Amino acid sequence: MKSSYKRILLKISGEYLAGDSKNGINFDIVLKLAKILKEISLSGVQVAVVVGGGNFWRGRSSCHMNRVKADHMGMMATMINSLAISDCLNQARCESVLLTSIHFPQVGELYSPEKAISYLQEGKIVIFGYGTGNAFFSTDTAASLRACEINAEIVLKATGVDAVYSGDPKKDHYAKKYETITFDEMLSKNLKVIDSTAASMHRDNQIPILIFNINPLDNIISAVNGLSVGTLVLP
Repeated sequence: MKSSYKRILLKISGEYLAGDSKNGINFDIVLKLAKILKEISLSGVQVAVVVGGGNFWRGRSSCHMNRVKADHMGMMATMINSLAISDCLNQARCESVLLTSIHFPQVGELYSPEKAISYLQEGKIVIFGYGTGNAFFSTDTAASLRACEINAEIVLKATGVDAVYSGDPKKDHYAKKYETITFDEMLSKNLKVIDSTAASMHRDNQIPILIFNINPLDNIISAVNGLSVGTLVLP
């Protein structure tokens, strides 16, 4: 495996870890993911991971809750998923480190960019838990922020859709699939594939993002190798 990148950040949705049940964690899926991440890491690529928490909690849908509390519940959900990925990496005999945005000493180390970069350079997979540590920010924004702080070359967003389209392809048969698009175009066309805060951060810091379907899992390897999967969003 010959990668096109030296340091990547992989963003995975929490829903993917649940499989068909849509809730909780399917550990067969997480173990398969861990083996893919191990293969990428062994090829010499420095791998960082951000995972969402939607398989346990989606704070934005909880309209009767205080937004700050709901968002912190969502960030706690990302910690459950981060621990699951870390454990499965250990089972696959691949070293990983969980860094957390808030003080959480029983399960991970407190995050700093210097610490993350040091672990990446040692060849360990770094998992970023608890989002940004602040309410009102999505895990997309957390991934963008961490990518900027560790100088990742690209963010690979593995989702349930195969690319960015001009409209919803399930409803609009004429929706155009983009092979490449700029962040300015994405924002001006209001294509809500990632939130506007994350898109602006990518644009301003010149970090591209590749949006592609996580199924099959080998698509992650294809993305790391620079093969044509999904949509590449460019600064």
